[in-house]
Amino acid sequence: MTDTETSKTAVVTGAGSGIGRAVAVELLRAGWSVALAGRRAEPLEETAALVPGAASLTVRTDVARPEDVAALFAATAARFGRVDLLFNNAGTFGPGGVPVEDLSYEAWRHVVDTNLNGAFLCAQAAYRQMKEQDPQGGRIINNGSISAHTPRPHSAPYTATKHALTGLTKALSLDGRPYRIAVGQIDIGNAATEMTARMETGALQADGRTVPEPVMDVADVARTVRHMAELPLEANVQFATVLATAMPYVGRG
Repeated sequence: MTDTETSKTAVVTGAGSGIGRAVAVELLRAGWSVALAGRRAEPLEETAALVPGAASLTVRTDVARPEDVAALFAATAARFGRVDLLFNNAGTFGPGGVPVEDLSYEAWRHVVDTNLNGAFLCAQAAYRQMKEQDPQGGRIINNGSISAHTPRPHSAPYTATKHALTGLTKALSLDGRPYRIAVGQIDIGNAATEMTARMETGALQADGRTVPEPVMDVADVARTVRHMAELPLEANVQFATVLATAMPYVGRG
């Protein structure tokens, strides 16, 4: 099967590690063609190598740079002919444990540029491609967070961007209806990745304690994204929450 004959094509941002890598691998193993985007080329190549022979494309991309995002989608369309899925995953926590009064504007801006502006730029590029291609349409899945509902202490930039991402998801979902563009969001809590390793040793709680938290296998997140991705465009998971069962999220922990 050639690249252009592959049934579905996905763009996965932040594909060099963590949730992005797990989702990219899940899709590649399922027969998708996948454009792997991230700021560093080497981790992207490592992700691609996890599924030898699969139809993958690596594109070094800073999602906060409009020219990088445009180049990513142009390269994907040139290689695979269309874009059926964007997993809008690239993001950063920003500086951990910094009280809001001590947070620099530069740190705030970096998180906003990556988590919100980057998500918008990628969604906009995907939307344009999906609207123009034949057959028309596709799906965008935004990676939200448990923080899109409930913040952790000292997380103002991250939490603000994830709340904003929920609004972006709703607006894009509405605007995409006439063009068969389905938009949903997955909110993830305590998936075991490099970024969440501290959860198992101790995370700051709302009452000031630092206690270990349970985590879940990131593969369970990847399978959920694949399920959302493979629905027909007439069906959409608007919001999904996938979390470690016993993490302190609902109730009082």
